[in-house]
Amino acid sequence: MKHMRSLIGVALTATLLGTTALPVLAETPPNMLVIANRIDDIKTLDPAESFEFAGADVSRNVYEKLVNFDPLDLDAGYGPQLAESWEISEDGKTITFTMAEGHVFSSGNPVTAKDAEFSLRRAVLLDKTPSFILTQFGFSADNVEDTIVATDDRTLKITLDKQYAQSFVLNCLTATIGGIVDSATVMANEVDGDMGNAWLRDNSAGSGPYKVVEWKPNESVLLDLNPNFGGEKPAMERVIVQHIQESATQRLMLERGDIDVARNLSPEDVAGVMESDGLKIVDELRGRLMYWSANQKNEALADPKVLEALKFATDYQGMADSFLKGQYTVHEAFLPLTFLGALKDKPYDYDMDKAKAALAASGFPDGFDLKISVRDAQERIDIGQSLQNTWDQLGIGVELVVGTGAQTLDRYRAREHDIYLGAWGPDYPDPNTNAGTFAYNPDNSDEAGATGLLAWRNAWALPVMSEETLAAVVENDTDVRKEMYLELQKEHQMVSPFGIMFQQIEQNGMTDSVENFVAGGATTAVSYWVITK
Repeated sequence: MKHMRSLIGVALTATLLGTTALPVLAETPPNMLVIANRIDDIKTLDPAESFEFAGADVSRNVYEKLVNFDPLDLDAGYGPQLAESWEISEDGKTITFTMAEGHVFSSGNPVTAKDAEFSLRRAVLLDKTPSFILTQFGFSADNVEDTIVATDDRTLKITLDKQYAQSFVLNCLTATIGGIVDSATVMANEVDGDMGNAWLRDNSAGSGPYKVVEWKPNESVLLDLNPNFGGEKPAMERVIVQHIQESATQRLMLERGDIDVARNLSPEDVAGVMESDGLKIVDELRGRLMYWSANQKNEALADPKVLEALKFATDYQGMADSFLKGQYTVHEAFLPLTFLGALKDKPYDYDMDKAKAALAASGFPDGFDLKISVRDAQERIDIGQSLQNTWDQLGIGVELVVGTGAQTLDRYRAREHDIYLGAWGPDYPDPNTNAGTFAYNPDNSDEAGATGLLAWRNAWALPVMSEETLAAVVENDTDVRKEMYLELQKEHQMVSPFGIMFQQIEQNGMTDSVENFVAGGATTAVSYWVITK
């Protein structure tokens, strides 16, 4: 048995495979990758709307982008993909991309600059949850026809509202929303002016290595090779991701040979896999943060002293040393380790004396009741129960409201929670990816509907910090920018309605034969096309 470390970053049934029924196998076929994962957070597969972890895994393997990451060299940063090159204008506001040749959609249509124009414009016009990743550059429904323009089949020009660091703009285009779709196929499936949004919910129109064959919500995703993929043919011709909630079931399936990879193993099951012949564990530091967030519409949770009390009444190290052991490290700032300006300070520890003193100084010294919205995943329920136990010592009664990933996210995005317990991963490898969500909220009105901003979801108005976030994103001096983010995080730790607790170390169990399984490091998602068995 091997235990591999990388810091870059049940059986098969006719139901799972749709019309392609296979017998139960002692081991999976050599050209098929079968994964057990929790995928109940997927709400849509449309890259202009998808904004969840499991959905990002699908999108990365189905859609190519203007620029993207090499999964086997994530440290190298973004590089050419659909665009073979780009130039920046003298004023720094216009980027001209030259499209590479040889990229073909699964429909057989060639990828052109017109498709890139359509895709980026479409993402802005649909105005779904992740649209802020593009609209932060000044793109809007009123100006996309002038600011995102294909001048011919190989040339795309995008014009920003002001000069930004080139790396910031290009990193944003590596996000899921940067996926380029087949404009002809999508518009052929348009209904009532939705630009194909309903159809793309459970279909695909990409040029990536794979195409979506079937998505059954809360059950499975089936991907097959894109027959027109312009790159080297992947070894895995079919990828099946099966929704398996329980760690023990994932481990059993792995040990039986029913699956190749188990992605949600508990520390106890990780230890068991490490003792099993023919299996291994691969560790990977991810950018995913585990946190709780407090809705400022709740009068008690809007009290700064209450928030301070809750932060001191959180048993960070106790959780990290027990049911989260090996899978999360204590981290209390909104930028994950490996990002520019990541803050290592941990101003809060489990101190009930400080917690009680803070609550006594608040407007709610006798405590109150609240509800924690938590996804039906064992480690999150365990965290919720830990908070329930320690916060109870303050006289705060906690009820856990458990739901699927989609249900809890819907409640959070509607600002209907008291406390939301969840995870957040960066959309692109620039510090603004998290600063722009945790520390930015230019319009706190319900009408703003800025569901992509965590500060907005918490109804937290922060005008000064929002301005500080904007200032940091246009700073071109890297050292100065780093210091700006360090100071921003220190302020955020003291005043924000976020209790950031952990950064994830993903432990994936797999058979010894699986090679090149890279979950995506701190910056992106899993890449099935480089995996071999």
